[in-house]
Amino acid sequence: MTDSVLDEVYERVRHTGPERNGWLSNHAPMAAEALVQRGHERSVHRWFDSYAHQLEERPRGIRTIPEDEWRDPLGDPVRTGDWLNYFDRALAGEQWRTVLVRWWPRLLPGIAAGATHGVIRVGHAVRALLDGETEPRVAELGQGLAYWAARWQPLAPPGAGPYRAADARSALDAVPRVPDQRSGIRARLAQLADLAAWPAAAGAVPGSSSDDVSTRLAEVVDAAVARHGTHGYANPVMLVHAATAPNAVLRTLPALPSALWAPSLAAAWAATAAVTAAYAPAEERPVPAVGSGLNFDEIMLRAVDSGDAHAIKFVDTAVDAYARTGDPALLAVAAQSVAQIAD
Repeated sequence: MTDSVLDEVYERVRHTGPERNGWLSNHAPMAAEALVQRGHERSVHRWFDSYAHQLEERPRGIRTIPEDEWRDPLGDPVRTGDWLNYFDRALAGEQWRTVLVRWWPRLLPGIAAGATHGVIRVGHAVRALLDGETEPRVAELGQGLAYWAARWQPLAPPGAGPYRAADARSALDAVPRVPDQRSGIRARLAQLADLAAWPAAAGAVPGSSSDDVSTRLAEVVDAAVARHGTHGYANPVMLVHAATAPNAVLRTLPALPSALWAPSLAAAWAATAAVTAAYAPAEERPVPAVGSGLNFDEIMLRAVDSGDAHAIKFVDTAVDAYARTGDPALLAVAAQSVAQIAD
């Protein structure tokens, strides 16, 4: 399925940078893709017009990144323009799947890039490409990969196992919290290395090893969506990524060879655990009856009206979780998240 509205937005975004105000992510292509996927094409340009004034010009390159010298500039945001140019060249010369498969294992260890927005942007682009291949969608994949490469950030290493298998919600409940939750995400994630319980929590990928990887990963997403309802009050924006980051990986699996699925699951779980450790409060709260009687279309329109891309992307992920589980409580969770984020 191709959609001219989405391609139009991708063209509008193409000459903007992946960040604004120094480090905030450009959410426009991700939110636009989510709206189109959920049948809200008529809202896309209206939402984008209200968001576009925040965007900045695409950064210029400093010097070309040679094909065999990509390691040194990995994780260097000063080279963002160079990474954008690199992937423009790569995707002009090869099929997008070939480029994705080459770079996915290189980028996966740095899944925390841009507060996980690197992998999230790639996941949205891949979903769009799997629906229909167009030049603007290929270009958007390149921008997502470039952003991920420029902000590449590894997490403290997980343990080597073996660990007790657990359901995803119990595994999330067992994730330790960083001691200082007053700073930004980089400072919070840096504390993981000093948490004695982190290696075991990060290495204990939930679910049975006999289950399909996509099933286990979907369970992580579903648990993170549900948990946002009880713990999202502490930091509703940042805790969104505990669900949207693994969902981005899940959406990318169909474009990857099976050999990359297991490491993708491990990295996605580590990202979810890291965001949970960095931002989750010690105590849960019951989910209030916010937006009782609304359906997901109505909740998405509320997200559009809020103007916040995180609300749009979380509702998009909650729709996936609801489709798998049929849990009506997720409607309340999605509605509550929009209200919290917009507050």
